[in-house]
Amino acid sequence: MRFFNRVSLSTPESVELEFTLAGIGNRTLALLIDYHILAAILIGFWVLWGMFSLGLLSYLNSGTFNYASAPLWLLAIALLINFFIFAGYFTFFEVMWQGQTPGKRFTKIRVIRDDGRPIGLSQAALRSLLRPIDDFCFVGVFFILLGKQEKRLGDWAAGTLVIQEQRGDRKATLMISDQAKELAIDLPKMADLNQLLPDDFAVVRTYLQRRRAMDKRARNDLSLNLARQLRTLIGLETIPPNTSADQFLEAVYEAYQHLQG
Repeated sequence: MRFFNRVSLSTPESVELEFTLAGIGNRTLALLIDYHILAAILIGFWVLWGMFSLGLLSYLNSGTFNYASAPLWLLAIALLINFFIFAGYFTFFEVMWQGQTPGKRFTKIRVIRDDGRPIGLSQAALRSLLRPIDDFCFVGVFFILLGKQEKRLGDWAAGTLVIQEQRGDRKATLMISDQAKELAIDLPKMADLNQLLPDDFAVVRTYLQRRRAMDKRARNDLSLNLARQLRTLIGLETIPPNTSADQFLEAVYEAYQHLQG
């Protein structure tokens, strides 16, 4: 079994990102945590549903209603709600928490698309719906162990990967200009840096780490492209005067790290 398997992904901005795959250990621990939380939720639901059903049947029994089929209907409705809770748990958290559930957040792993972007509703829902098949006879475990990208069936169908969460190398040896550092101080007041996702930060960090090895023309084109996209993303009308694209990206990098503490 491989440990710390890594994968390189090419983003739509033509920047290659390298991620460490989550591994079977982290994924199993995350799933156990999620299943314990989910079990508590489902137990609570069944207790409340049982109380509701008994009350309803008692009410029907006191009248002249024909409720012979009511218990079967109540059971069918309960099973349907149980399914939606099970599927909805993973779908809700992975969409709202950018690829993480409580278990994944605890183990510091998360789900991303094959191109490094955050997953959406369709990917999260598809992974959740196929989870029972992956859990059956540990089918998903065999796919994870035998595949180079450590994907279960739900990941193959949804086009996703489970990776170790990247916090950003806070002490990375990057050259940050004095002008960029000054701009980074004012940037949170000028724009909404909360719109930046970890993947956006990873793209900026990767560019800043690799820009020295790039061809000058390719570097200029890429930095301008990234700067325009980030400016739009954080709601900044214009890049401050006398600020190059590289300096703006450095400022975004610096400001985001301060924002994350």
